[in-house]
Amino acid sequence: MTNNATPDWYERSGVRSGPHRTVSGPLDPATRFFPHHLVPYWDHPLVRALPDRRRHELLARHLYHYLTFTAHFETRVVNRATERIADGRTGLALPASVRLDAYRIYCDEGYHALFSLEVVEQIAEATGIPPLPYAFDPFLSQLDGIGAELLAGEPVLAQLLQVVVFETLVTSVLSEVPKDRAVLPVVREIVRDHARDEGHHHVYFSRFFERLWSDLSTPLKRRAARCLPELIVSSLTPDLRPVGAALTVAGLDQDAVREVIADSYRTPRSKAALRSTARHGVRLFRDTGVLELPGATEAFAAAGLLADVPDVPDLPEAPEAPVPSLEDTP
Repeated sequence: MTNNATPDWYERSGVRSGPHRTVSGPLDPATRFFPHHLVPYWDHPLVRALPDRRRHELLARHLYHYLTFTAHFETRVVNRATERIADGRTGLALPASVRLDAYRIYCDEGYHALFSLEVVEQIAEATGIPPLPYAFDPFLSQLDGIGAELLAGEPVLAQLLQVVVFETLVTSVLSEVPKDRAVLPVVREIVRDHARDEGHHHVYFSRFFERLWSDLSTPLKRRAARCLPELIVSSLTPDLRPVGAALTVAGLDQDAVREVIADSYRTPRSKAALRSTARHGVRLFRDTGVLELPGATEAFAAAGLLADVPDVPDLPEAPEAPVPSLEDTP
């Protein structure tokens, strides 16, 4: 594994050289907080029928959810594993340059979490639209549960595979939000900053995986090959609890919320989007020989991650969770 990084990190990293992004001036009542086409339920008839004010709040809360989830994932999943790499607690013999790069990524990810939550607070203050309570633990428990089941006894390897999976995804949010001139400038700017850093992280973790994979025993490779597609799907399956909460606070009853979620998130289009987001990671795993192991291709196909497999399984059902009533919201 070579050092991809980065004597230039001090000049190009967002945390080192980027400006402090803030909401500037009063917000127009028609401010667009997020691209409409990236909100799966935006054009659902039941959502279109809501009052404009409620739809405006829904869009703000969709942004809040995206940014809050990002902050949690960066610190509690990505940096959990990145710190292991940086501190030399992976079981791999890594040169100091690779470990130093991991510390640089650790700083990047902490900064991404910081500016994500800063923008949530700034927009909430400017608009009077409060974010709803959000619990990341159920999502994290589900993600960690996959490793505990399919890589029992190998918690460090499971965490390293989690970070490789997530850091080799290419989401439509990172690529499309910065280009949408209708979206609030501070949102476009922080997503652009994030995407720029993530491009470097993608290279780092792709190379790290090659080194990790070459060091695994054949039995561990077989177990990891069956775990990877489950980690991809779990990382990319939307956490629908906050979606349900936001739709409820917008004025939809429980039956309507279930209908909107079913129509918006459990569709062939959703499955195709998941496969597209995962394609770079899948290509990495194919190129490193993961899919050559017995049963690996079948596991990736069963997860709907191979483009030549037309029958893609449904996204997992999200557990039911209590959501606040309209009266609970200021």
